[in-house]
Amino acid sequence: VNPYFFAMLVALNLQTSFLTPPMAMSAYYLKGVLGNQIELMDIFKGIMPYLAIVIGIMVLMYLFPEIALWLPDVLFGKYIP
Repeated sequence: VNPYFFAMLVALNLQTSFLTPPMAMSAYYLKGVLGNQIELMDIFKGIMPYLAIVIGIMVLMYLFPEIALWLPDVLFGKYIP
């Protein structure tokens, strides 16, 4: 497995975990800042469109790794294990 590709998948999966329950650190942070002005469920409803985009990009990266690897290939050359 290309180490650049693996690192990008790990980074994208970590970023996704900050948006989804039970961790959802960004949602709980926003709730802490706004207090009683907003319900946690409203925050999760607002996150859903962005989460769909992130999951779609993740699926595209799994299906077509070239999407994520074109820049490292240009900068560092093709990875040959």
